[in-house]
Amino acid sequence: MMGAPGAAELVSSRRALTLGVGCSIGDHGGTLSNLGQVRRNVEESDGMTYCVGVLLKEAMVFASDSRTHAGVDNFAQFCKMTVFERPGDRVVVLLSSGNLAGTQAVISVLKQRGDAKDAVPNIWTVRTMFDVAVVVSDAMRDIERRDAKHLESSALTFNASFIIGGQIKGEPLRLFRTFAEGNFIEAGPDTPFFQTGEAKYGKPIMDRVITPTTSLTDATKCVLVSFDSTMRSNLSVGMPIDLVCYERDSLKLSMRRRFESGDPYFTALSKEWSEGVRAAFKLLPTLQW
Repeated sequence: MMGAPGAAELVSSRRALTLGVGCSIGDHGGTLSNLGQVRRNVEESDGMTYCVGVLLKEAMVFASDSRTHAGVDNFAQFCKMTVFERPGDRVVVLLSSGNLAGTQAVISVLKQRGDAKDAVPNIWTVRTMFDVAVVVSDAMRDIERRDAKHLESSALTFNASFIIGGQIKGEPLRLFRTFAEGNFIEAGPDTPFFQTGEAKYGKPIMDRVITPTTSLTDATKCVLVSFDSTMRSNLSVGMPIDLVCYERDSLKLSMRRRFESGDPYFTALSKEWSEGVRAAFKLLPTLQW
């Protein structure tokens, strides 16, 4: 599968990519004075990742890529999936996107508050998944209050968002999606999945396949195909892919996998999907003029 591309490859493949600072690589060339700002804003962008959370009747699926970059010559790998698990009591999965420093700070705050021996509500003590989303939201706003004025001095804004899902004993499966401001929405029968980051490439297949009654097997394949489609069209998303599947009322994780570059299953899935799309295309009716 794809490795981290060089600068020339990225520029060639995304010549019209506007990086949010009024300059497009390839179209305007970029000067030394604005490349630093480009680099900071690339790292800040919510689009430089891809995360998916799926809510099914009998299970949930979570997946995230691991590529981050702060410019065409600065690629790195960071896991964007965090799991809070207490077997028999709760399983909570967080997928993060946005500014890496911001999302890592939020995760650290959640872990520290969870370890503290005080009465402050935390991810281990709250009684509902809604309250978990509130705890995450509060941590986001605390980090924003701490960092906002410093980011503004460099013309940046706090940018972090999360997909939050799982189950607490006695509750149904629930899935939430937070925004940079700290507010959030919840998935339901009409909207059974959330995406963050580079969602547009994988969304068409998700829209066509995923419903609340989709089987866990089919939903998992669909999510992985959406990653394959995204990586084929966007170099800012890349391997490894972290995948977790959770079965309702199990209150433990028994299906977790990381797909590294060259993984045999993912390679076969990508090949079969590509060949299947081409075969289906050839069967489409010819336009009669």
